[in-house]
Amino acid sequence: MLDRIQIVLGDITQEQVDAIVNAANPALLPGGGVCGAIHRAAGPELAEECRRLGGCAPGDAKLTHGYRLPARYVIHTVGPIWHGGTYGEDAVLASCYRRTLELAHQHGIRTLAFPSISTGAYGFPVERACRIALQEILAGLQRYPDLEQVRIVCFDQHTYRCYCQAYQELAQHNAWKSDSGELPKQ
Repeated sequence: MLDRIQIVLGDITQEQVDAIVNAANPALLPGGGVCGAIHRAAGPELAEECRRLGGCAPGDAKLTHGYRLPARYVIHTVGPIWHGGTYGEDAVLASCYRRTLELAHQHGIRTLAFPSISTGAYGFPVERACRIALQEILAGLQRYPDLEQVRIVCFDQHTYRCYCQAYQELAQHNAWKSDSGELPKQ
């Protein structure tokens, strides 16, 4: 199952996948970082469709068209703002990934690209976020076998290294679990 996850360094707006994920703000309007880049690349039609959605709660996700992006769809999810880890940030971040994967499944999306949600302006520590992200993505791939590939598109070297390290740890852990019979072999 881990072979269906790829970690790359790049620009999510250039991904040739069915859907990309936007680390959105609650209003779903153009902002900075990944959100601003996605809105600029998609064109003004994306903001217009987002305005009609009425916002999005943290931990939830909503789907729009991709407009001028190579991806057919954008799944917008609102991650938590980091407040030290004692305000349910981990649970909200995990929910972002779960809800996004659920929407992807509901809409027949087979290839999906995520950014590192909440680790930019929202301040969630990337070392912690990447482990939550990978655990939820792996669980989603187990739940939704029709999802062929999930790419994690990292904007900078530090984020890329953190995700690669967490991926290696997860691969070693799952190899051990598979050998012990706790997880089905693929």
